[in-house]
Amino acid sequence: MERLSTTPFGQRPVTAGLLQAAARMADTPALPHIDKWQILRELCVARAAFGVTDRELGVLEGLLSFHPEQMLGGNADTVVFPSNRALGERCHGMAESTLRRHLARLVDAGLILRHDSPNGKRYAARDHDGTLLRAFGFDLRPLLVRSAEIAQAAQAARAATARLKALREKASLNKRDAQKLAAYGAEQGYPGPWDAILLDLLDLSRLLRRRLAVEELDAAGDRASKLLQQTLIWLNKAENTSGKDNQSERQYQNSNTDSSAFEHCSEKSMAAEVDRTSHPEPSGSSGDTEVGNLNIPLPLILRALPESLAYTQEPITRFSDLARLGAFLRGMIGISPSAWQDAVDTMGPDIAGITVCCLVERIDDIRSPGGYIRSLTREAAEGRFSIARLIMALIQRPATVKSAEN
Repeated sequence: MERLSTTPFGQRPVTAGLLQAAARMADTPALPHIDKWQILRELCVARAAFGVTDRELGVLEGLLSFHPEQMLGGNADTVVFPSNRALGERCHGMAESTLRRHLARLVDAGLILRHDSPNGKRYAARDHDGTLLRAFGFDLRPLLVRSAEIAQAAQAARAATARLKALREKASLNKRDAQKLAAYGAEQGYPGPWDAILLDLLDLSRLLRRRLAVEELDAAGDRASKLLQQTLIWLNKAENTSGKDNQSERQYQNSNTDSSAFEHCSEKSMAAEVDRTSHPEPSGSSGDTEVGNLNIPLPLILRALPESLAYTQEPITRFSDLARLGAFLRGMIGISPSAWQDAVDTMGPDIAGITVCCLVERIDDIRSPGGYIRSLTREAAEGRFSIARLIMALIQRPATVKSAEN
């Protein structure tokens, strides 16, 4: 089929973009067949890169609907020539003035070309056999020529969207953990700047409701992480102080017991020390006050795990003790060795052990503990897992159940 025109009809001027698009078409050999709807879907994802809106893509969809085949390419003609009225009907009754504006934007973006007739009308000339000789209308071939560019832009847009989603999830989870932990500290009457922290978190919540750029979300995530760390530091101080007070009270009470009881306690302490010497802590153990990268108070965790603690006869004094308890309990609740090892490799032994203990507390609600911990391991690998979230859910659960019973 012969193409006769490059310049636009009427008062529309020739632009550099128009000449560039025409040159691109002339330099491109025959292209393979490509699904026209697949190109449109990719272009919808990458529309920002081409400077077009959803309304303009709606007009492009209307133009594609006039192409008789699903595939574009090969030697098939790619010019469609609907009237403004027919195209407006395909675009759900769009006004002609709006339609012209969106068509011009598609041309400027280099996604379609115009082939205007001498009088500006759109039509096709055929011979006596019905063979198409000349067509005046909109050429869809630029979509074929730029299909690889469109696909790359769509892939980049999806990657950017995934990054935004990950940043927002991380910021939201840290904010939620900080809010619940700060509320817990305030409810317990622990010393700390809880009002100031909660006000900062409220302001952060308002910020996260907005549509933020990558840099803004990054900054919001750092802010949420700092607030969470500040909250955990204050909680740790309070819990350590409370633990020391309780220990002093126990020592005072034990000072009035008889000598046989004292000797019995000493023997237990020596036995526990021998056990710890014979079974050294796993490498990477967090010590007495830290687990992973979070400064979570051990007494706060122990308060959430009464069912798990029923399976140990020795006091839990460090996070490595919980790691060993979790390793012991995982077989009891049906977690396979491979699932456990994946969790240890991804989360670290301490957090993996605490996670198993958390699952023991909710064992009646979990159909497949093995599948559940694999799901949590995937979240941890993606940076979306929060052990503090599990702990706070368990701490608040008894209060909820109690209030329901009342």
